[in-house]
Amino acid sequence: LFSCRCWHLTAQDIHFSLLDHNPVLYNPGYAGFFEGRGRFGLAYRTQWGTVSKPYTTFAATAELSLYRNRFHHSGFNAGLYFFRDQAGSLHYGNTAANGILSYYISPSGSDDHYVSVALEFGFGQTGFNATDADMYDATETFERDKNNYLNLGVGVAWFYQPSELFTYRFALSARNINRPEVRYLDYGDSRIPIRWNIYGRMDWRCFESVALAPVVAVQYQHPSMEIYYGLNAKWYVREDRDLLAFGGGLMMRHADAIIVSVLAEYNAFSLALSYDANISKLASASRSFGALEVGLVYRILPARRRIGRISCPVM
Repeated sequence: LFSCRCWHLTAQDIHFSLLDHNPVLYNPGYAGFFEGRGRFGLAYRTQWGTVSKPYTTFAATAELSLYRNRFHHSGFNAGLYFFRDQAGSLHYGNTAANGILSYYISPSGSDDHYVSVALEFGFGQTGFNATDADMYDATETFERDKNNYLNLGVGVAWFYQPSELFTYRFALSARNINRPEVRYLDYGDSRIPIRWNIYGRMDWRCFESVALAPVVAVQYQHPSMEIYYGLNAKWYVREDRDLLAFGGGLMMRHADAIIVSVLAEYNAFSLALSYDANISKLASASRSFGALEVGLVYRILPARRRIGRISCPVM
């Protein structure tokens, strides 16, 4: 998203509503922080089609385990994700590819407590199609219509399972910590603000085959802030040799949208869909239509699945 004035431009990062489905998009600390040897994901989002030309975002992720010690109580992971975001009649877009290196450890030396830290680094390009712009003065031109930049980020994720019934997760990340410069005129100072993400979740296995998960998340990128809160539920149909589960959730993005999601999971595959119903001041123009999002994730599972306590936390 961006706004353009004659002296100033402010850029905002992409965002997805399916926070839990492919968490590396939300926090680099979750790279490799899962059960299995690898995880691959796709995500697509389109929004506000009734207001203007739709905002569309595509992302692809890949995570691999580089090393885990004998008891899986520490290890190194690597991640890579690519995204392309485009909006408006000028086809303003942001394309980026980021790499992630992460390290996790169990402070207690057990399977129920883990901490992961990560460093993110990448390259991006923003730009638009200047030939589609209608200028007030036909002689006026932009000095450039593309910007290349380097990007740095850090993240930390915490997992704690005190019993078979309860699991707690907390994560904090900061992206754009080098505040890359993005500008289209040769004067002024326009930099992408640091994006702070805070995430908290509790999983409660309230019945033998049903789990409830309240979630709270805050995303701040000056001058904008998003606050998410809601409840997810998951029904485990089968957990013995094969895994079959269905889920759903109801989230609120404060003063902006109501988010409804559904999930289906079978062994290594999981498919999630979400829909944002707009409740902000834009609702009259958008007729309450918001965004449709779909995500697909595949994990390379261990040769033999462990049921019950796991050697590395499943998101």
